[in-house]
Amino acid sequence: QVYLAESGGGLVQAGDSLRLTCTASTRRFTSFALGWFRQAPGQEREFVAAINWSGDTTTYSDSTKGRFTASRDNAKNTVYLQMNNLKPEDTGVYYCAAGHSTAVRALSGGYWGQGTQVTVSS
Repeated sequence: QVYLAESGGGLVQAGDSLRLTCTASTRRFTSFALGWFRQAPGQEREFVAAINWSGDTTTYSDSTKGRFTASRDNAKNTVYLQMNNLKPEDTGVYYCAAGHSTAVRALSGGYWGQGTQVTVSS
């Protein structure tokens, strides 16, 4: 079992930055790829970013590429999502997921955190 805890969400204005943190409680942290997803009210959950076990490969959705950066610190069992130039459409609950590859299906079928709310005002 892997427990994931997200933090760092909040209310910001358009153009601001936030850094989300997800900490995992597992001794096998490097066995997992990590991903970030988000869900806006009334909408389906969507993929945001993913990072492989070593941190040297990342993938992003088209809407976040160039603005968001995923990174991880394996010594701290932590993955980060640096979000710059935030837009109102980035508003939603952000979830961290752990899976055995960076594929969306693998992450979706893995372990999930409880989420952290990000609200971007215009």
